[in-house]
Amino acid sequence: MDNVTKAKINLFAVLRNMQDLCEMDAQSKELIKDTKLAVEFNVPDVGSAVMKFENGKCTFTKGKGKAGLKLWFTSAEHFNKLIDGEKTVPIFINVFKVSFLTGIFTKLAERLTYYLKPTDELLKDEDYFRINTYLTAYTAFHALCEIGNSDEIGKLNASRIPDGEIQMTVDGGPQMVISVDKKHRLTPSIGTSANPRAIMRFFSLKSCNDILNGKSDIFSGLGGGTFMIKGYLPMLDNMSKLLSQVSRYLA
Repeated sequence: MDNVTKAKINLFAVLRNMQDLCEMDAQSKELIKDTKLAVEFNVPDVGSAVMKFENGKCTFTKGKGKAGLKLWFTSAEHFNKLIDGEKTVPIFINVFKVSFLTGIFTKLAERLTYYLKPTDELLKDEDYFRINTYLTAYTAFHALCEIGNSDEIGKLNASRIPDGEIQMTVDGGPQMVISVDKKHRLTPSIGTSANPRAIMRFFSLKSCNDILNGKSDIFSGLGGGTFMIKGYLPMLDNMSKLLSQVSRYLA
C-alpha cells in the first residue's frame, strides 16, 4: 500500500466528508453550532486543505487558505497515524486554538467513523442508513480518483480511461461526476453532468448501499435490475477497477 495515496484518500476523501456529516447528522451539527474557526492541513507530497467552521456549517476546500489553526505533518505516514487514531501530534501554529483538535474535531472524527463503519443492526435505522449511504458513496468515488492519480496500479488503470465525464447517480440519493482529462487525471465533484460520456446508475439507496458495503456485487445488480451502466463502457470498466482498490486503502 502506498502511504502517499492513503494520505490523499484520508485528506481528500475521508476528512472531506465532515462537510456533509455536519449537514446531515444532528449531533455533529450541534457540536459545531458555535464554532468559528478555519483549520488548514498540510501534508508533504499530498497537499493542503482547509476545513472552515462558521454559522453552523463546515466547508472543505482543497489548497491553502486563511486559517486560524494551521497544522503541518512531517510525512504522509505521520498524517495517516492521526486519521488511524494513533497518538501523534502535528506541528501547529496558534496554541490557543489547538484545544479544538482534542475536543470538537475528535468528537466529529468519532461520528464520522460511526457512520463509515456500519453494522447490520445500525443499518436498520432509516436515518443511519441514509447518512451511511451518502458518506460511503462520497468516500468511495473521491477515493478512486486519488487512487487513479497516485497509486501505481491505479494510474495504469486510469491511463486506459478516455477523457470525458462519468456520471454516478443514485435515485433519491447522492450524485457525483468523475471528470477525466486528456492526461487521464481524475477529478471528482458532487452534482450532475450536462453531457456525460458514461453513466453508472443505482436505482435505489439500498442497491447503492449493498454494493458499496460488499453485500452485493455489480453483476448481481445488473442481473436483478437494481443497477445500470450505459454509454462508453470502457470508461466504466476501468473505473470499476479503481473502485475495487478502494477497500484495500480504507480497510
